Amino acid sequence: MRCERGSAPVEFVWLTVLLLVPFVYTMIAVFDAQRAAYGVSSASKAAARAYVQAPDTSTAAERARRAAAVALADQRVDADVVVTCLPTPDACLQPGSSVRVSVRTVQPLPLTPSALGERIGGIAVDSDHTEPFGSFREGR
Repeated sequence: MRCERGSAPVEFVWLTVLLLVPFVYTMIAVFDAQRAAYGVSSASKAAARAYVQAPDTSTAAERARRAAAVALADQRVDADVVVTCLPTPDACLQPGSSVRVSVRTVQPLPLTPSALGERIGGIAVDSDHTEPFGSFREGR
């Protein structure tokens, strides 16, 4: 009978390195992207609601920026926020109008070296939310 001696510990270590490490990295990247997606989604909703509830347009813009900043800070996300009044910018906070808030960011991949650039690789994440002012409200 032939004696076969295996090297199970060595094979286990190599399989762990070759399979487990990329799997863990992928999961971390997915969780970071999900965190960014939740952050931009909640920021767009919060900013649109804050804008619509403000007493005037100058206060509305400041409240929207602050609401978006708080929601983004909760998830540690840095993003660009754009507020647009629909159907025209002159019709803000008027009956039948609405406010659209767009929040966009690029979530960098985890553990990328900063020497290769700020955002060498990343996942683009964006969210748009439109909040109606209401047809039966008094204009501001």
